[in-house]
Amino acid sequence: MPHLDLNNPDFQQMLFALEKVERHAVMNTLGRLLPMTWAEVHAHSGLNWEQIHSLSGPSGQTLYSLRANQKIRLVGWREGNVLRLLSIHPDHDSAYLYFGDIQGPLNKAVQARH
Repeated sequence: MPHLDLNNPDFQQMLFALEKVERHAVMNTLGRLLPMTWAEVHAHSGLNWEQIHSLSGPSGQTLYSLRANQKIRLVGWREGNVLRLLSIHPDHDSAYLYFGDIQGPLNKAVQARH
């Protein structure tokens, strides 16, 4: 079963900045993850779990995106049974653009916190 790490300050800032309906969608998705196995998360067509091949996490981790709803994507990495959430994006492509633009500074900031 996945455990969720929601403690990244960047993730929290993005979460609290969402409109109520969008924040509710993110929280519902996170709640749906808790009873699932990792195999179910990977196979669930609604979550659309996918690796971000062009980028890596703060210490070289493989980054993944998953769908919160038709509009919002979440980005994080898996560390054992823990999904460490890094950011929230209004659409699929912005997850890739966001990290492409600020990956260096973001990696340093995240690394300092973990």
